[in-house]
Amino acid sequence: MVHLKFIIINKFAGMYRKFFLLSLLILACDFPERDCLSFQTGTFEYESISDDGVKVISEFTRTKDLEIGYFNGKIDSNKVSWVSDCECIYKKVNPKSFSDKKSVQMKILSTNNDSYTFEYSYVGDIKNKQRGYVKKIKD
Repeated sequence: MVHLKFIIINKFAGMYRKFFLLSLLILACDFPERDCLSFQTGTFEYESISDDGVKVISEFTRTKDLEIGYFNGKIDSNKVSWVSDCECIYKKVNPKSFSDKKSVQMKILSTNNDSYTFEYSYVGDIKNKQRGYVKKIKD
């Protein structure tokens, strides 16, 4: 009978040890801050590298349902549909080609005071996700 009590106590002690270690692991994870609502609207600056290796800065203004971008003297407009506080779908207003007709999904990964890091891809294309960094310059 004493041997049976020892086995039962040992099982519970093992479970508590596993629970304790799992709790520590979860608490040790550093989850990035995401204050996405303040980045749904405003005027933003986006840095990218051209095919020639030149740093290019473009600017865009976003309302709750429309984004207007300015790049190399051209204006580009997208309809914006927010599916959550941190994720949206873009669709070109006047697509000129087949690839322009494809919707793009964007997810804000982390935010700072005036900037955010995001990932984007064509809707359904999980293999070709890319990341970017945007700075808010006006509300």
